[in-house]
Amino acid sequence: MNIAIVGYGKMGKMIQEIAINRGHMNVRVFDPSIETPLKQKDLDNIDVAIEFSTPDSAPQNYLICFQAGVPVVSGTTGWLSRWDEICKVAISSNTGFFYSSNFSLGVNLFFKLNAMLARIMAPQRNYIPHIEEIHHIHKSDAPSGTAITLAEVLFQENNSLNQWVLNSIGSEHELPIFSTREGNVTGTHTVSYVGDIDKISIKHEAFKREGFALGAVLAAEFLNGKEGIYSMNDLLAD
Repeated sequence: MNIAIVGYGKMGKMIQEIAINRGHMNVRVFDPSIETPLKQKDLDNIDVAIEFSTPDSAPQNYLICFQAGVPVVSGTTGWLSRWDEICKVAISSNTGFFYSSNFSLGVNLFFKLNAMLARIMAPQRNYIPHIEEIHHIHKSDAPSGTAITLAEVLFQENNSLNQWVLNSIGSEHELPIFSTREGNVTGTHTVSYVGDIDKISIKHEAFKREGFALGAVLAAEFLNGKEGIYSMNDLLAD
């Protein structure tokens, strides 16, 4: 398969290595942050683009890929205010878009566990939920996309919550998300319910980034030749 990697930070480099190790010999790399912006002609003969850039540049990169008829796998977070627009263009372009805030298999199992616990805890109003996430100092957005995904499940399961607030307690209808940036932490997410006499928590801690990169390549293999909007739920069910 011919793959374009758009964005060549630490994640892009790992994706390139894993893609080549899995037999994808034509892997082109584009880094719009230090080179000229991505152009349609750069995508000639590309089967799937894997996009890990920045919140500011990602939507434009998606649109260029769709215009070229190239489906996109993306893990860039912080741009979701344009979600409806991007999905509409992907569908009208008869191509595919696979998005996940986190491509780790373990994290996606953690998402399922989070949904189960949120459902159980929703009637227990004496427990106050909050989310904590820790990432490396180079991560540009806060809270993380993974933390927001965790929060959205709590909103679905608990109708007393309607929005999240960053690094503050907020009102009884707001879910606190506490974000920390330190060192070279790969990513840690904790969902807690705090009562007067005890606390219930679930936690996912990533040790290496390779799991995220492998998931992105698996998503590209899944997306090749498909149209429509997909997520890790589709990949895990395949």
